[in-house]
Amino acid sequence: MLNNNIISQVFLGFVSLFSNFISALSGGGAGLIQLPALLFFGLPFSKALATHKVASVALGIGASVPHLKRSSFKLKYCFLILVSGIPGVLLGAYISSILPGHFSTTLLGILTLFLSFYSINQKNLGSSNRKIPITKLRIIIGSFGLFVIGFLNGYLSSGTGLFVTIWIITIFNLSFSVAVAYTLIFVGIFWNGIGAISLGLNGNIIWSYIPVLILGSLLGGYFGAYFSIIKGSKFIKFIFELISFSVGISLLFKGFL
Repeated sequence: MLNNNIISQVFLGFVSLFSNFISALSGGGAGLIQLPALLFFGLPFSKALATHKVASVALGIGASVPHLKRSSFKLKYCFLILVSGIPGVLLGAYISSILPGHFSTTLLGILTLFLSFYSINQKNLGSSNRKIPITKLRIIIGSFGLFVIGFLNGYLSSGTGLFVTIWIITIFNLSFSVAVAYTLIFVGIFWNGIGAISLGLNGNIIWSYIPVLILGSLLGGYFGAYFSIIKGSKFIKFIFELISFSVGISLLFKGFL
């Protein structure tokens, strides 16, 4: 492991700032850059993942400031994301401790690439925030999908915020900008917070890296969310497609190595 000197801390700070800025724009993908950077520093995967999870909570907190000033969140969507997703996160975290993840990592990579191509093909996806009737069937399907994504979040972590963004756009016809706001706050803070606690109980968090990662996550999350509000849904859709494609390729490489 490299020494905890000033150069390494500065490097991690810039990595955290950049990765979380991009994540706040697209609704996920910070782990694509931040997690490999921690592995580069010689951390075992379990310790790198736990440390990344803690920093991801700071991303949600930083991104929540500009979004809370602008967005009026609907309680039913907030409740659905939390109640459906958190049990999946806990189950995924437990399963990850007893089963290998190479097959699931490869599958997740393929699905993430599909997200990118699906969004590119659907030109009007996430371009409006028109209200649609929320039937019981739509709630059941939405809840099941969020549970599955929550399971992947606890099991593998990487890229699952992108799935939440596209899922709630598809199910509830939200705009990209509104969907990203829900993802950053409720997945970033609550889902990742639960994951960080469950991993941290095993003593996996490297606390010497946490201050600089949190600072980068807070600043990156805030400015990324602020920039996404200014640019609007069309720009966010493009960034989402770019990041989901990159995450998908990264996961495929990881799955086959």
